[in-house]
Amino acid sequence: MIIFNLQMDQSPSEKLYMLNYIWLGLLFLGIGTALTLDVVNQSNNRYRNGDAVEVSVSFDSASAASTKPFDALLKISSNTFEKFYGSVQNDEINQKVKLIYNGKDKSYSVYFIVDDKSPAIWSEMAKVSGKEDDLSGKLFLKNKTGANSFGAKLILEKISFAKMKDVTNAAIDYAGKAVNIALGLIGIMALWLGIMKIAEQSGLISIIARSVKPVTKFLFPDVPHDHPAMGSMIMNISANMLGLGNAATPFGLKAMEELEKLNPEKGTATNAMCTFLAINTAGLTLIPATAIAVRAAAGSSDPTIIIGTSIFGASCATIVGIFSAKILEKFPMSFSDLVNYLKSKWKFFVSLFSIAFVIVLLAVSGLSSKLFSNLGFINADGLKTFIQIISTLAIPLIIISFILFGVLKKVKIYEVFVEGAKEGFNVALRIIPYLVAMLVAIGIFRAGGAMEFLMIILSPATNLIGFPPEALPMALMRPLSGSGSLGIMSEVMSIHGPDSFIGILVSTIMGSTETTFYVLALYFGSVSIKRTRHAVAVGILADIAGILGALFIVKLLFN
Repeated sequence: MIIFNLQMDQSPSEKLYMLNYIWLGLLFLGIGTALTLDVVNQSNNRYRNGDAVEVSVSFDSASAASTKPFDALLKISSNTFEKFYGSVQNDEINQKVKLIYNGKDKSYSVYFIVDDKSPAIWSEMAKVSGKEDDLSGKLFLKNKTGANSFGAKLILEKISFAKMKDVTNAAIDYAGKAVNIALGLIGIMALWLGIMKIAEQSGLISIIARSVKPVTKFLFPDVPHDHPAMGSMIMNISANMLGLGNAATPFGLKAMEELEKLNPEKGTATNAMCTFLAINTAGLTLIPATAIAVRAAAGSSDPTIIIGTSIFGASCATIVGIFSAKILEKFPMSFSDLVNYLKSKWKFFVSLFSIAFVIVLLAVSGLSSKLFSNLGFINADGLKTFIQIISTLAIPLIIISFILFGVLKKVKIYEVFVEGAKEGFNVALRIIPYLVAMLVAIGIFRAGGAMEFLMIILSPATNLIGFPPEALPMALMRPLSGSGSLGIMSEVMSIHGPDSFIGILVSTIMGSTETTFYVLALYFGSVSIKRTRHAVAVGILADIAGILGALFIVKLLFN
């Protein structure tokens, strides 16, 4: 009999768990890559330490022997700069500088601030020293070329371990960001946990859970339908679909807290936790508001064109995430056990595949757009407006309806709200170490340059499936960092245009996926889960499915 060797449940004595491996890998790759690049750059003298570049300098001759700082203008031709640094420079460099005369060696101390017009390599060098936007050096005059202009040689300050400095700065910066994120959650957590406490005491959560029992029974069979965890998960998933991130996170953290109460093995993720996070990391949202806003800011003629493609990509991620969670939770199992499991769930699988087939058929044939146009009063713009109105009104309606229901059930709403709100502060503080650990590792991985090496390694596979290399940084960054992927998306659209194939693809990837490692660190950290079991594998599979789904649908409709 064939036995599956994929072991998702390590023994309790195992010292290294999945997130430990990932965390160690991010740190090792980031620091190792940075150190390697610094050694290579140093051996190749990338920053031309000690070498002089030919420049032209202009200043008032009356200031030539001044021991006080005075203004001057450095000029370097593009050809001279390219030959000196070995990097492309299209335009002549005109850099405003400060000079101070040194009588001992008849040189000038040079100091200047780099800006967006300065060469990229100078900006890179400036990050290593001083205030991270300044450079200094020495200037030696050669000959007079005009009334107030001279030929000269410029030697800039010595630069070493530039990448390691980036790594250090990233570690400090991301540690601060992690704390700010956690502290920023305190108010939101207090509000929503207070509202949820009222809903729980009034019995509203039980009513909501019973209304969707057929779905939740399949997704979370180990969770009683009337348990508070069920209501919190339903509210979290609903808020995510409406794009209400501020409300979704507190609901999700509350759900994890309630699921942990049902956990027979504390510190180890349950099947329900892994399935719940699979749905979260799939990132299914009806209106990808952030991506639409960035597209609008970039000058797109139709910013909302990615609504349909994003829903398709996120649906692929959700389906694969749920399937993966349900299958991997059974491991280790024999091949016959796997076959029997698939047979027992064949009706559900057939239903999902049928839905997926219809979605693909509509996309391929273009019937989806015709369907909207033929319905008259329902169209893409109308649907978008409707969902936006629901998203805007959802939070006020949830708050007032939950409170009114509590009043009708004679709940002491103020006391109960305060009781629930108290939990928000403790949860926010509890997740700080986990966020710091994960975000610092991600920051080091990015700053160290490991992302570029990963792109080189993956490029043969992505080229094989026709994935544009311009969009690969977005696909790799999205599971790691929301702000990083947002920056990449903006940069790609500024180069290729928001309505180009590449622009639509990166926008769809943004709307089809989620920051998987941030979500896992946040949610598992809130209940001190150390053994994540198959949650990481499921999240990565969902991301891959979302990215491939985005590529498929965008190629189909816009290439």
